[in-house]
Amino acid sequence: MAYPCMASCLLCGDVMDVKECLEKGLLKADRKDLGKAQRSMAAAKKKLDKAAKLADAGFYEESLVNAYSAMFHACRSILFRDGFKERSHYAVYVYLRENYKDRLEPRFLNELDSLRQERHEIMYSLDTIDVPEEDCRDMLSTAKSFISAVEKVMAQRAK
Repeated sequence: MAYPCMASCLLCGDVMDVKECLEKGLLKADRKDLGKAQRSMAAAKKKLDKAAKLADAGFYEESLVNAYSAMFHACRSILFRDGFKERSHYAVYVYLRENYKDRLEPRFLNELDSLRQERHEIMYSLDTIDVPEEDCRDMLSTAKSFISAVEKVMAQRAK
């Protein structure tokens, strides 16, 4: 079956697992790369800093996109360390949901998926999407906590 809205599969009711993501090429096995993992985490922190600056300037939608991007890069650090490449934002969520649900709080996985979908709407919708300042600030706090949680996972796994 084709997935016409790959970025929003949950909205369509389609829920995939890692095996299906691999079969469809949405995740690809690769060599483990700690260097890329570290660079991806550094990118996550830069994106989070940029998101905060955008929020301070009143660009809340752009802040949300950058905060999600920060979370996404933190997730990629796990994938690179585990020996995978992503070809889909949804597949990153699926990978974490399936492999790290016992190490990342459910609220973090839910927020990641929610922000993934909001980012998709902001980026691709023809309608104007307004993000209230309070929602933006909450999301920045969540993204910061998410990145810290991923760093702890990375440190635990490295031992």
